[in-house]
Amino acid sequence: MSRFLTALLLFGLLLPSARASDLEKEKRWADQIVDALIDGEAELLKAGDTEFLAIFTEAEDPGSNAALVLHGMGAHPDWPQVVYPLRTGLPANGWSTLSLQMPVLPNEAQHNEYAPLFEEVAPRIEAGIAYLEEKGADRIVIVAHSLGTAMASYYLSGDPEGVAGLVGIGMPGGAEDPRMDNLASLPKVRVPVLDVYGQNDSDGVFRTSAARMEAASGNPDYSQVQVPNADHFFDGQDEVLLGIVVDWLGRIRPPAPD
Repeated sequence: MSRFLTALLLFGLLLPSARASDLEKEKRWADQIVDALIDGEAELLKAGDTEFLAIFTEAEDPGSNAALVLHGMGAHPDWPQVVYPLRTGLPANGWSTLSLQMPVLPNEAQHNEYAPLFEEVAPRIEAGIAYLEEKGADRIVIVAHSLGTAMASYYLSGDPEGVAGLVGIGMPGGAEDPRMDNLASLPKVRVPVLDVYGQNDSDGVFRTSAARMEAASGNPDYSQVQVPNADHFFDGQDEVLLGIVVDWLGRIRPPAPD
């Protein structure tokens, strides 16, 4: 083998591989979720050529308020911690929910390997917004957990239309890739933001609480709440978390008239 070919091969091996969502894993989860789904309706949405699962749960008193729910790393739209309690609890408080399957990787993937998947985030969120608008929603917020908060803030840092606020639960701060870093995205987010984290949250969330507040200092509608005794998944605190989110959603500014 020539020196050139050897060098080219080594260079190729050193380059980070392009990653895309593990669609086979998504399908396995979708099959399991649809078979066992009790609360809500399974929907297949399209982001470009990719079909993905979403779960729509209509408010008990349907109106114009709706929330997109984004799960954390390696999870799914019916995840039992944080996601399920909120996607089923908000409809009892006047907010229909659409929980989206966000891009995922195989179980062994590391956190930083998710960075390329952030380019798949906007089409999925926009498909969710379009679905909710077809259902009559004109006030749409994003409620996200863990890695989902970074996906949401990255999307909102582009100042898109159609989203009235962001609830970030367990927001980590700091990442090698700025797409994954809430500290890089929050200064560019213009909508109201509620930053909720637990007293016993993960280190990457707890130790960056002050840095997140500083990053969002230009946003007059940013607020932060620490929940006593709560961990990253708010185990045993579902009702407390729901109450905090519902209270804040009731106080965010309505959209400006056309």
